Amino acid sequence: MTLQGITEDEIANYLVHTPGFFERNAQLLSSIQLVSPHGQRAVSLQERQMEMLRDKIRGLEKRIIDMIRHGQDNEAIAHRLHLWVRAVLLAHDDRALPDVLQTELSDIFLIPQTAVRLWGTPTHPLRQDMADLTSTLPVSDDVHSFASSLSQPYCGLNSGFEASKWLPDSASITSLALIPLHHEGACFGLLVLGSPDPTRYTADMGVDFLQQVGDIAGAALARLLA
Repeated sequence: MTLQGITEDEIANYLVHTPGFFERNAQLLSSIQLVSPHGQRAVSLQERQMEMLRDKIRGLEKRIIDMIRHGQDNEAIAHRLHLWVRAVLLAHDDRALPDVLQTELSDIFLIPQTAVRLWGTPTHPLRQDMADLTSTLPVSDDVHSFASSLSQPYCGLNSGFEASKWLPDSASITSLALIPLHHEGACFGLLVLGSPDPTRYTADMGVDFLQQVGDIAGAALARLLA
């Protein structure tokens, strides 16, 4: 838009760099009428500025509330993680460790179903005294390859993964988190978290927390390796 060859940008630039304009023309401030965004009534420039300021304050208040809520959520997660790590560290019976790890994880984080399978690594096979545990039942080469290919936990819909069949009631599971377990850079197992809620584990969710769970579980379950 131009006015006798002058553009709006030029007018705006002039006003920004000429602060004395409205001091010399103070009557303009009271005579300018604008349309309120909260209705079609006309308001003064000062009133419009107050409305803009109130809108900005409301936006800042919402951001502060969101920050407080996220902080409280993170604090609750950190507390639950502390309780789970403590329970794992107190599990001195190696044979009971996989069950303790899963049960406490499920109870503390309200995860409907969990499962874990361990198969060891070429340099660190499973200990012979662990061979009869449910967590060490044989798995296919496809599971080995899939788990080893994961650079981070997989989250998404249950599309018939073999690992979902390890869960107690796999037919009810619609979303999964598949967390690889590593020891000295090699994958030696897979932790499975399942839920009947399709939105519990989604492809676009953050996986930093699940990565921490995998690191802790891998470190703890490495006790079962030779």
